[in-house]
Amino acid sequence: MSPAPLHSVSVAAAVIDDQGRALAIRRRDNGHWEPPGGVLELGETIHDGLRREVEEETGLLVEPDALTGVYKNMARGIVALVFRCHLAGGAEQTSSETDRVVWLTADQIRDRMSEAYAVRLLDALPTEEPRPAIRSHDGEHVAQ
Repeated sequence: MSPAPLHSVSVAAAVIDDQGRALAIRRRDNGHWEPPGGVLELGETIHDGLRREVEEETGLLVEPDALTGVYKNMARGIVALVFRCHLAGGAEQTSSETDRVVWLTADQIRDRMSEAYAVRLLDALPTEEPRPAIRSHDGEHVAQ
């Protein structure tokens, strides 16, 4: 019998401000724009990992409000959980992982992010559609 396939679990925050803009970071290693987040550590809870990743990448403290989407990168076996969050403190700053921390409109999200990452923030915006969204992608494009 072959071993069971391994999956990685990541978390990301969709922090939406009063103007409807979403918090985003630009990664230092590849220049890609993404929502703040990352891979959960083995011994931490989902919400603790979410808080840790956002603070590490942006300097901001957040509290999760609702799960807005579950996304699977079919090529890499990564399952991402995205939560709408509200700000709880901190101050915006870059880190060893990020060279920009900005607030983007929906149009800016579509222009700057690959579809696989943009949909995570766009799905978190207020809508009449049921949540959470559940989608698969190949690392760039969402499967239809």
